[in-house]
Amino acid sequence: MLLQNLAHARCGNPFEHLGLKFNAQGTGLELTAWMPSAQAITVKDLKTGKALCEMTREDEKGLFTASFPRRQKLFSYFFTVQYDQAKVDVIDPYQFHDTAYAGLAELTHAPENIYHTLGAQLTEVEVDGKIVQGVRFAVYAPSATAVSVVGDFNYWDGTRQPMQRSLCGHWVLFVPGVGEGMRYKFELKDPMGNRLPHKTDPVGFQIEQFPSHSSTVYDHRRYEWNDQQWIESQRNNKLEQPMSIYELHMGSWRRHGDGSPLSYRELVNELIPYILEMGYTHIELLPVSEHPFSGSWGYQPVGMFASTTRFGNADDFKFFVDQCHQQGIGVIVDWVPAHFPSDEHGLARFDGTPLYEYEDPRRGWHPDWNSFIYDFGRNHVRQFLVASALYWLEYFHVDGIRVDAVASMLYLDYSRNEGEWVPNVDGGNLNYEAVSLIKWFNEEIYAKYPHAMTIAEESTAFPGVSKPTYAGGLGFGFKWNMGWMHDSLTYMSKDPCYRKYHHNEMTFAMIYNYDENFVLPLSHDEVVHGKGSLLDKMPGDEWQQVANLRAYTAFMFGFPGKKLNFMGHEIAQSAEWNHDDSLQWWLLEYDKHNGQQKLVKDLNRLYRQESALWEADYQHDAFSWLEHCDAESSIFAWIRRNKSGSESIVVLSHFTPVPRNNYRMGVPGPGRYKVLLNSDSHYYWGSNYETGAVEFEAEARPWHGQEYSIELNVPPLATLFIKRI
Repeated sequence: MLLQNLAHARCGNPFEHLGLKFNAQGTGLELTAWMPSAQAITVKDLKTGKALCEMTREDEKGLFTASFPRRQKLFSYFFTVQYDQAKVDVIDPYQFHDTAYAGLAELTHAPENIYHTLGAQLTEVEVDGKIVQGVRFAVYAPSATAVSVVGDFNYWDGTRQPMQRSLCGHWVLFVPGVGEGMRYKFELKDPMGNRLPHKTDPVGFQIEQFPSHSSTVYDHRRYEWNDQQWIESQRNNKLEQPMSIYELHMGSWRRHGDGSPLSYRELVNELIPYILEMGYTHIELLPVSEHPFSGSWGYQPVGMFASTTRFGNADDFKFFVDQCHQQGIGVIVDWVPAHFPSDEHGLARFDGTPLYEYEDPRRGWHPDWNSFIYDFGRNHVRQFLVASALYWLEYFHVDGIRVDAVASMLYLDYSRNEGEWVPNVDGGNLNYEAVSLIKWFNEEIYAKYPHAMTIAEESTAFPGVSKPTYAGGLGFGFKWNMGWMHDSLTYMSKDPCYRKYHHNEMTFAMIYNYDENFVLPLSHDEVVHGKGSLLDKMPGDEWQQVANLRAYTAFMFGFPGKKLNFMGHEIAQSAEWNHDDSLQWWLLEYDKHNGQQKLVKDLNRLYRQESALWEADYQHDAFSWLEHCDAESSIFAWIRRNKSGSESIVVLSHFTPVPRNNYRMGVPGPGRYKVLLNSDSHYYWGSNYETGAVEFEAEARPWHGQEYSIELNVPPLATLFIKRI
């Protein structure tokens, strides 16, 4: 039976049969080895290298035995194995029982122990004064009847190195001689004994691209970070810091002449100088977790613990983050716990059962993305997901995690019709398990990395998304303001003559502005799937289109909330985003596109230097409307103040192509006022309509609820930033 199980990779307890053990009589030792294709085996002492005996070949399939009747103490050994055309030394993995099991007892103590213990951990063991190096493999597959590790080191043969099953459902084996860079997968037998497709390591640190999708042994200890100064500088309250985020798809930001994407290290040389020149504070990367299909943009991840090798190895990605930090740029990564793809090498029915996904397709299958949904109520899934988030913070030093598709996690009926979903225990549509997981995720991150950020893409009015869990919230630091995005883009798409009928769409966001800590997003989702570019959404002729875009961009920078803009917005990209192509950098040869880029650069500069525009985004008394009812003129005006109230900025946005002369506007107090930025400037390809003066002396004439006011000419389709000097 043992021979049959070994020969057919059905042995789930190799440590009981293989290796060195006391014989049944207790009078000596016996050694059993399983070496398919071996012709002869010599047993040698690991410490001295002395030959001890020749093993007896019990069967042609590869079972060997040896006896040591006079030995009463276990010893360390290795084999010299003779094959048809080669002789190799092999340290038997089945003598390292304790090493194989190391760390399993601590797995449930903290989620980060998942990636400290499972997967392929490079390990050193001291035996009789000698250091044995290798890899400890561990994978969770409780319903599997047998698991083997297969790879470059054993001819990808599942019969050669069966793993040992633990009582808690993990399969373990320490394999001496395996080193960094070696490829591997797991071969599993399902509960009926059927062999499954080879599986990528769920906790693998590096994964190859198609066609192999093999996991690769990787050493996280090697890279030396040089971003300590940045880390120290980030011990601050993110709510009170400027945040202008450049959302980025690494594969299509810029490409080589042959169409290939830039590598992580090439992006260091090209992207970082660009971010510095443009003045962004952060970049946000569309998911860099490994994913099999490039067309998913990373939103169908398989490697929740692996940075994609499309652009380089894990060290290269660390170097990219490190260099961003050394240049004062924060890095946020998109993270996808809402669903995972059905690729057979991934998590889907990992051990022949729905190990990671809900079994019922009404809960476990996502109709929008044709992908599986994690079972948020199972402890090993919860540990796995929270560990993944912590992993990116610990090993890659990212500054924030933006969680994709939170609404799809929260609601059991998300994108489902009646009869296609299962209510919760109270008959409602809220996924209590997902709510619990999200809260725990945020608690773990802020407890261990208090100066990091978590950001939710949550598209409904779920209460308290960015409130602490102790106050009944979900615990995120920030939430994307999808309502502001939708309303303002709807308004901007209207012809200016109809905008007066939609005036409240630009003001409504202030009704709920203080319910959450908002980020204003103009993300990749708004420029794909037939939606066109932001420029395409703007009405009017060529000049009016780009003037609308400039005025709207400046409106966003003046509005309360942190800022996020997808790449291409800053150059007024005319085509819809294509993940297989580069941005249209050649457009910068034209003044209107160059003008938009100059405007964004100046907006970022102004935004960062004026604390009134960011320090008190979430403070009620730091914002006040001056004018929000002038629908006929499509004019909006407001005051932004810093935390102490010592600095203020007046913002005025005008969304018709008709100039408004001698327009009176309230100002915060007496003194001289100056226009700091005018999106209609000729420098930005605007009409350069005269505002009436270089400086404006405030008159003691009450207006807009203020005791003082100024009079100016308001340019067409323009946003102005005005400050008392």
